[in-house]
Amino acid sequence: MSKSANPYRVAWPIALTLLALTIAMTILIIFLRLESWPARTARQGTAELERLGKNLRAAFVDIAHLQPRITINDRVYMEQTTPVSELVVLSRRIEVEHELLHTWVGSSKRVKLHGTFIAKAGFDLRKGLSIDIRPDEIMVQLPHAQILGVEQQQVEVLAFENGLWNRISGQDVQSEFSVLPELAWKKAAESELPAEAEQTLQKQLEQRIHTAQPLRLVFKDEKKSE
Repeated sequence: MSKSANPYRVAWPIALTLLALTIAMTILIIFLRLESWPARTARQGTAELERLGKNLRAAFVDIAHLQPRITINDRVYMEQTTPVSELVVLSRRIEVEHELLHTWVGSSKRVKLHGTFIAKAGFDLRKGLSIDIRPDEIMVQLPHAQILGVEQQQVEVLAFENGLWNRISGQDVQSEFSVLPELAWKKAAESELPAEAEQTLQKQLEQRIHTAQPLRLVFKDEKKSE
């Protein structure tokens, strides 16, 4: 009986030794993985932020034909390379009217004009555009939206009435025509078009860039209408 039990007494220490080695190797692997986890997480996080940087660059190239300056955690990732002065986001039709009515010695002359203009709202990028990407947010810095231009589309003469001795002069007509663009600028500036341009840019970027971080537009100067 003693001889038949010897193999079992020899096998048990070997099995325990192998089990101990297996446990030790497992603990060592877990320790090494835990020790390298911050570095691996940082590499994965940086790679994700760089991916966002490329997507944002592509979005601005698509929207504005512009590659902006992009920083990731305060480190410059991409410099602005394409010089673009303005980014037009919205256009809107503006209609204005103006009337000249002048009476002299009982004789009246009257000129009334109706003008149709296209007002364009957007951003003056000469004042700067930069993007800072961080793990907790994406911040786009740029100037406030403003009216970038008003283009005349059509002018209609609604009234052109001469008095018997108070006649309409060429200077009268020229003066009335010059007033219409000024009225269109004023009407566009007093509208909500610049604010709508800012909201539109925010939506355009969010539609192109799908991220867990909030995308925040930060305006660096006072809003200007002209």
